[in-house]
Amino acid sequence: MVGAGSALEAANSLCHACVDLLEVDGASISLMHEGNSRGTFGSSNELSRRLDSLQYTFGEGPCLDAVREGRPVLATDLSDPQDQRWPAFRDAMLESGVRAVFALPVAVASSYVGALDLFRSQKGEMTTEALTGGLMAAELAALPLLDLMTADVDWEGAGQGDDGWEQLASLERVEVYQATGMIMGAMEMGPSEALVRLRAHAYARGMTASELAWAVVERRLQLDVDDWSGDAGDVTGPAR
Repeated sequence: MVGAGSALEAANSLCHACVDLLEVDGASISLMHEGNSRGTFGSSNELSRRLDSLQYTFGEGPCLDAVREGRPVLATDLSDPQDQRWPAFRDAMLESGVRAVFALPVAVASSYVGALDLFRSQKGEMTTEALTGGLMAAELAALPLLDLMTADVDWEGAGQGDDGWEQLASLERVEVYQATGMIMGAMEMGPSEALVRLRAHAYARGMTASELAWAVVERRLQLDVDDWSGDAGDVTGPAR
């Protein structure tokens, strides 16, 4: 993490180090606020970002539980039929080739603001050494967030060219908010129902909420009332 050009680069470096040192195949840092996922702040690769985004899409997952409960949440075998936690998220993980997930809460100023999520393609517990290293990494994950929060930026007059502003904006799922607004207008419904529809259609198509939102915003998915009342409709073109 030393010498990183920005807080986001430091977070990415930490996630890559986790993959190198902790016997896992992917890592990401989820940022949470008031029980909701705000975005992915650091990841080892694009797949890790997508797996983290699925927790937002389904509204369930180990990251949310780790932050809410303030303790590590360890899922050592997602294929275990006795483990009934997060059914939608679990199925999506298994389809993506993930068999184990370990979520370690990240605290800033005694408040849990996110989690370090570690993904592995093989089931099984983490070794004592790896788990200890993961807990240390979760503590280190707070540092780039602190750097960002205490950056010398005039937030009241900040523009989109400011580094801190851009990094904070990158955490927001702007495309989801835009798509929700478009659904509200087309379907004449409130924001809560529109977001539920968006998440439901994403789930039905095996997409993340962000991927489906881009399809709506870029008008690759038509907002037809009949389609959105039942079938998920057709999406043309690649998803972002």
